[in-house]
Amino acid sequence: RAMCSVVGYIGNKLSRAIVLKGLERLEYRGYDSAGFACLDTSSNSLQLVRASGELSKLYEKVAATPIDGSVGIGHTRWATHGAATELNAHPHVDCTKSICVVHNGIIENHHHLREKLRCTHTIV
Repeated sequence: RAMCSVVGYIGNKLSRAIVLKGLERLEYRGYDSAGFACLDTSSNSLQLVRASGELSKLYEKVAATPIDGSVGIGHTRWATHGAATELNAHPHVDCTKSICVVHNGIIENHHHLREKLRCTHTIV
């Protein structure tokens, strides 16, 4: 059984503090890695910060970056499949950083989905 937490926010306020506070309240559901993504208000682009380890590691990384926006999502992970690494931390993004996904559980058809979403061009 997968144990993770997912917290999202869409509204008039900035999302970072709200999402991180929600993750803090649900940290017992995932302590192997964590991440935060938002639609950055100033650049209108998807921004992402992930960290392996406890939520405090994500807090450290987020403190070093100015990202924030009125749309945000966060995730804590308890690794049941795959190593507890930053690469496996959520949110996951595609190679163009135009799609951001978090999930709870195992996606059985992940190989098929990964192939469909794989970039076939080089990003400069």
